[in-house]
Amino acid sequence: MKQQRFALNKLIVPGVIMFVFLAVGYAMWQSSGYIAAFLFFGYIGASLGIGLGLYATLPRKSKPRGRRLTLFLVGLFLFFGAAILGQENMQIEGAFFGLLTGVIQAAVIHYLIAKIAGPVLFGRLWCGWACWTAMILDLLPFTCSPGRLPGRWGWLRYLHFLVSLGLVLALWFGLSYGEGVAGPQAVIWFLAGNGLYYALGIGLAYLLRDNRAFCKYACPITLPLKITSRFSLLKIRANKEQCTGCGTCSQACPVDIRIPEYTQQGKRVLSTECLLCQTCTAICPQGALRLSFGFDVGGLELLRVRVPIPLHRDDAGGETKREIG
Repeated sequence: MKQQRFALNKLIVPGVIMFVFLAVGYAMWQSSGYIAAFLFFGYIGASLGIGLGLYATLPRKSKPRGRRLTLFLVGLFLFFGAAILGQENMQIEGAFFGLLTGVIQAAVIHYLIAKIAGPVLFGRLWCGWACWTAMILDLLPFTCSPGRLPGRWGWLRYLHFLVSLGLVLALWFGLSYGEGVAGPQAVIWFLAGNGLYYALGIGLAYLLRDNRAFCKYACPITLPLKITSRFSLLKIRANKEQCTGCGTCSQACPVDIRIPEYTQQGKRVLSTECLLCQTCTAICPQGALRLSFGFDVGGLELLRVRVPIPLHRDDAGGETKREIG
């Protein structure tokens, strides 16, 4: 009986997230009369529920399969179904064009729910479980992050956001161009933008030996996500009595969060960098970490930074330097 109750407890979070998406889809169906909205959000909610449920119940070594399954179920559906077949620009520029033209199309709805309203409930779940860019980046070989580059490299993503917005505004007000919302030109925008994202993401991953380098330094989507995810009800919590402070979770975290320090302070993981990928919950040797619902304002960033090692002489007499996490 205890084992059955424990298994059911693990399915609470997947069930809640699935219910939220189904409820949103149903509300949009009833208000618009289009059942496609219910099918769209129902599919995404079911995919997230299945993946999160598998992650919660599978043995430790098999858990990543649940997340990767969801990444492909949602990522490919949005990439080919909503963007290519639906002929809509699902990139951030498409959302900007949609707001300027007053056309509430797929990109605007997607950003409103997945990047603004949704993170208040479930944080940056999109980045860890549904992003079609991460779907590819997570297949690269650099799964163990060496730590963040020191300094303010993360500000590059805010610059990227401003460049994207500035480009759309220049085209709209300067050339009266507004074809980046729907139709063949929107598909070209979408494919070109994603081609740039994939090239930059893969290039940064190999340059910095870090699969999620693009997410940390260059992705413009993080601007709204980092703001609204501060208020996320769903965050990682640790059992302070079980935690030994071994640091295994921090070393495995793809976005370099110093998780034990939150535990020592009696806090949930308040970093807005957290992707809720649950790598930490799966790898913790004590089983001290889990997803939890609650209310606390995030924004406390405790991140692991690459530490340069002092110069030393090599065999040829030259000076070399390397970095460690």
